[in-house]
Amino acid sequence: MLTCEYLPTNNLLETLEDILPSLQEDGITVWCMTQESPRPGVHSLLDQMEEASQEPVAAERRSVRCLRSPTLYIFTSGTTGLPKAAVITHLQALKAAGGFWVYGATGSDVIYTPLPLYHSAASLVGIGGTIELGATCVLKKKFSASQFWHDCRKHNVTIFQYIGEMCRYLCNQPMAENEKDHRVLMGVGNGLRQDVWREFHRRFGDIRMCEIYGSTEGNLCFMNHIGKIGAVGRSNFFYKLIFKYDLVKYDLVREEPMRDHSGFCQHVQKGETGLLLSKICSQSPFFGYAGSKQLTEKKILRDVFVTGDAYFNTGDLMAEDEDDFICFRDRVGDTFRWKGENVATTEVTEILGLVDFIQEANVYGVQVPGIEGRAGMAAVIVRPECTFDGKKLFSHVLRELPSYARPLFIRLQESLEMTSTFKQQKFALVESGFDPCSISQPLFFLDCSEKSYVPLTSSVYDSIVSGQRKV
Repeated sequence: MLTCEYLPTNNLLETLEDILPSLQEDGITVWCMTQESPRPGVHSLLDQMEEASQEPVAAERRSVRCLRSPTLYIFTSGTTGLPKAAVITHLQALKAAGGFWVYGATGSDVIYTPLPLYHSAASLVGIGGTIELGATCVLKKKFSASQFWHDCRKHNVTIFQYIGEMCRYLCNQPMAENEKDHRVLMGVGNGLRQDVWREFHRRFGDIRMCEIYGSTEGNLCFMNHIGKIGAVGRSNFFYKLIFKYDLVKYDLVREEPMRDHSGFCQHVQKGETGLLLSKICSQSPFFGYAGSKQLTEKKILRDVFVTGDAYFNTGDLMAEDEDDFICFRDRVGDTFRWKGENVATTEVTEILGLVDFIQEANVYGVQVPGIEGRAGMAAVIVRPECTFDGKKLFSHVLRELPSYARPLFIRLQESLEMTSTFKQQKFALVESGFDPCSISQPLFFLDCSEKSYVPLTSSVYDSIVSGQRKV
């Protein structure tokens, strides 16, 4: 059963205003979640659903000749460039629908999905998984941190879906006496940071958090069945028979995998961070993107270990420990080099999140003229009841981070730019750099002589750029 609220008008319809004629010329039908058609060329859906027969659809109307034929397109979130339409086949949809079942969910569960349905987590795992189980799904039009636990109590939710920073937003809510008063047993999603994971358990009870690693278009996934904090999954002998994946050495300066004298990629050691590659084969096909073949080809690495092989490039830096637990480290392009060392933005973000006055942080690297590599910078949101304390932050990063990983620059913001699936955007921040003349928000600089983060004025900026002040 699906439970949801419909708005009287479709607020997405206006976005099609300019392209509606071209869609109709291409034979694309547009449906709106209303009782009546809001305008010519747009079909209403609710009235059609009410008039639909209760009888099962004839077999010839619902049969699929090939599981590898496309069933729909899902656009990627665009965190590493422009969004692309990933081809989703019937096979991928069926695999995703088994996600809840693998974690032990049953038809008696009530699944709460506050994520957008145009994202694969909500549509394929959420809706698909609900239908597979015969369970109940409660849809929320838009995630609300303040209403989340109220909704869970109201609908007797037992499982919820999360992604990105959603759990962090919940932890940032004011504490309430009844925040452990719920029936939630499990959360299924991805992107849960270790510090947030521990805080979430402390605040809201011993909820089983089930991490899934994967991408909309990817050809492999990891699943953390036992709830080990910080892991996205665990591999074993049987898993490796199905999914042929490897972690290879990655050159952060050239932004490409390292290759030996024969031109082949090099494996990393256990515990060492490497680029995650997944072999493209009959067991793990990669269906690519709609449109230009170049979009698909860009995600494929060829001649990786032997001439003629092909691997899907996840773009993610991972590590596998001695116990075969897989841990996410960072995305390619987010990790940067400074003073000859690799800086993982995810790890620095977690450390900054431990400071009591910091609500959220987005860590990235910026170019400093005349200096190789990229210096660390963090866009930070200060908690409403707190003020920025440069001395406290200085002491914290000095104690918790090696010198090369300490953010040299801090940028205060009222909100962080996110995708619709709560993934942090860095592009605009990286491009704007740390020039106070072009940034209206408060900027701070790590000043070792003052043992504090001090205001980054134009004179301080000029001294850094000219090389008079060492960084």
